[in-house]
Amino acid sequence: MHTTGYDGLAALLAAGRTARLYSGAAWSVGTADGPLDRGTLGTLAWDGPPVTADTRWDLASVTKPLVALAVLALLERGALGLDDPVGDHLPEYAGGEHAGVTVGRLLTHTSGLPGRQPLYRLHRTRPDLLAAVRALPLRTPPGTAVEYSSAGFVVLGLVAEAASGLGLADLVAATVTGPAAMTDTGFVPPAADRERCAATEDCPWRGHVVQGSVHDENAEVLGGVAGHAGLFGPHTDLERLGIALLRNGSGDRGRLLSPRTVAVAGASHTDGLTMRRGLGWQCRDAHGSPAGDLFTADSYGHTGFTGTSLWIDPTLGRYAVLLTNRVHPSRDTPGFDRLRARFHTMAAIHPG
Repeated sequence: MHTTGYDGLAALLAAGRTARLYSGAAWSVGTADGPLDRGTLGTLAWDGPPVTADTRWDLASVTKPLVALAVLALLERGALGLDDPVGDHLPEYAGGEHAGVTVGRLLTHTSGLPGRQPLYRLHRTRPDLLAAVRALPLRTPPGTAVEYSSAGFVVLGLVAEAASGLGLADLVAATVTGPAAMTDTGFVPPAADRERCAATEDCPWRGHVVQGSVHDENAEVLGGVAGHAGLFGPHTDLERLGIALLRNGSGDRGRLLSPRTVAVAGASHTDGLTMRRGLGWQCRDAHGSPAGDLFTADSYGHTGFTGTSLWIDPTLGRYAVLLTNRVHPSRDTPGFDRLRARFHTMAAIHPG
């Protein structure tokens, strides 16, 4: 289904399906006033029913900026600060080499915690996996380098729970998805909804095609609720978040954040280091950015391993949502990054 007279994005994404980069896709591009172009194509799995407007996608690491928005809501309420050592909220992290790990450094991926760690292979319960995260040695001194770290966002989710007194799912609902009217976005889809989720990988670890449970293996061990991955939702909900951010934090059912906090979060806090990172957001780098070629240097967003992304350009006044299942049935889809960059390039100049 496609709801605009401009066929460029639909044609690009149809070509991606023909190239077997994914079985299905959903997208939305628009402004603070609403969508200019939105649509769906393909099927939930290669042998599955069609993608529809209410298909729920495994958002993968697009979970991270939503958790970051929840953390920033706690900051605005005085429950924590960017310079708080993690040990102030999680006593087990106090002292030692973790003493320099702060909330702000977790948000900007400058904590020194290492990147992707397949901890699930040896740690099959939530307590064991969290203990393994806590035991990870820092790769670099805090604040000296950017290293994208899912483990860091696992810790950030725990900080958010400790600072708020709420479970992470309830906190994200109260501070992000609720105010933004993202009524169909959340962790751990109920069993009745799993058949309308897009399929992801034919997972060797689990021995079956994953559908309706989180693709990320560490998040699965953590019960499907974690700071780095676990959210599911439709493209129309991510559209609502993009609109809320372009409206300086004002959602359809309430304010997420103040305009000042939205602006500070989307700005780079790591200039001079290896990558430009905001507070939970990826800022546009000069080379190799998933944002493509025409979004401005002030734009920011996030991608997800399953083939998802949300990008915001406050200068152009435009958002772009792309949700696919590019890991179905295999994560070996080398052409996907180029397609996503081209999608964003075309979204930046969409004629509306």
